[in-house]
Amino acid sequence: MSCLRTFSTRRGKRLFWALLCLLTPAAAVLSICAGSVTLSLHDIFSALLGRDTTSAAARIVLYTRLPRTCAALLAGAALAVAGVVIQNVLDNPLASSGVIGVNSGAGLAVALLCAAVPTAQKYAPLAAFLGAVAAALLVMGLSKSTGASRMKVVLAGVAVSGLFSAGIDAVVTVVPEALGGVSDFRIGGFTGVTMARLAPAAAVIALALVLVLSLSQQMNVLSLGDDVARSLGLSVGAVRCVLLVLAAALAGAAVSFAGLLGFVGLIVPHAVRRFTGQEALPLLVASALGGAGFVTLCDVLARVLFSPFELPVGIVLAFAGVPFFLWLLLRRREGHG
Repeated sequence: MSCLRTFSTRRGKRLFWALLCLLTPAAAVLSICAGSVTLSLHDIFSALLGRDTTSAAARIVLYTRLPRTCAALLAGAALAVAGVVIQNVLDNPLASSGVIGVNSGAGLAVALLCAAVPTAQKYAPLAAFLGAVAAALLVMGLSKSTGASRMKVVLAGVAVSGLFSAGIDAVVTVVPEALGGVSDFRIGGFTGVTMARLAPAAAVIALALVLVLSLSQQMNVLSLGDDVARSLGLSVGAVRCVLLVLAAALAGAAVSFAGLLGFVGLIVPHAVRRFTGQEALPLLVASALGGAGFVTLCDVLARVLFSPFELPVGIVLAFAGVPFFLWLLLRRREGHG
């Protein structure tokens, strides 16, 4: 509690932002330096500066660790911001792209694309986006048509997620080669990510992040409630739809190269909201930075905990996310949220 009181002061908030801004670059540096193979700083800098591109050390840095670090940073930022947006759109602090089935919808679309047209994997971000949008619209439609409580919306999302996960299993059973590393995809991880595979998704994530940040004021108005938002001249339906599409683009692009990573969009927004408050712009920026650093650090742990053996980062996130989700459920059931 004393830590939270410290960060609630103006000086404490500046300290929080300073630590958060240091977290992401520190996590990135650690990710490039850490691994089962020990590399010297001279080898790492020579590779990054282009002085050495042919040695074994340079190949490890340029074709394994650098793409993996970029992937972790992008996926973490995208999923965390998608979580903030989905919580705002559904007015439900328990919602996130993983919990309500958006990630699974994106994963099913990618599986169907790879099964139908194996040579069209470069269109995976587009397929993931369409699948994520379909899942988000389905859950939002269920919540509106039934007038469901917040808890029932989450349960509906879990059911939708289970349905899409079963669809992924069916596709892989019929076409086993549809997803080459199906277990890694289902758990979530960055093994085998290349810059070429990452580039289309990175472009989608960058554009979607800029657009979401530009709509932060509309998110503030939306959080006041539909009636107040309409009285202030906001087109509630249109704004919700645009934000939902942007959240789906972020989550879908991340799924296209990272697989079904879970809990990032739940853990990070709740963690940073204690220090930023409910205002959308600082919450979005802090979530992007925190998500990028958090996922990158989890990926480093996944690589070094049992070195030379490696865990998919999704396992580390699940160990952190499941207890956190259960704590949120119990806390809200007791009326504390």
